[in-house]
Amino acid sequence: MGHKSKGINAGKKLQQRRKQFKKHRVNKKKHDPLEGSAQAKGIVLEKVQLEAKQPNSAMRKCVRVQLIKNGKQVTAFCPGDGAIKQMEEHDEVVVESIGGAMGGSKGDIPGVRWKVIKVNDQSLDALLKGRIEKARR
Repeated sequence: MGHKSKGINAGKKLQQRRKQFKKHRVNKKKHDPLEGSAQAKGIVLEKVQLEAKQPNSAMRKCVRVQLIKNGKQVTAFCPGDGAIKQMEEHDEVVVESIGGAMGGSKGDIPGVRWKVIKVNDQSLDALLKGRIEKARR
């Protein structure tokens, strides 16, 4: 595939060329567990520890979350020191993208694309900094 067509009658050729690149974008949304939205609520199924990729050596604290809107399961990272202690099974959490390249994983956590931002409608950040107590359910 050489260069872009130029010229007075190149419109059709350019359209076809554009179509080739568009395919990939549609595909991503189709497989996205959040179905294109920025955040989603879910229920904590279990706490898991994942090993960090080389050259780092750590157990990253994550949770398995079942999304409420479509029942899909994702693994979400719990950012912050002692963050996993704020979460129990059956808690309601809000997850969002972790912000890696092309919607992929970020840093040394293999295959984890989501992070927890709220637990039982309370900001995880505020819980960790001690600004609020965890709600008794």
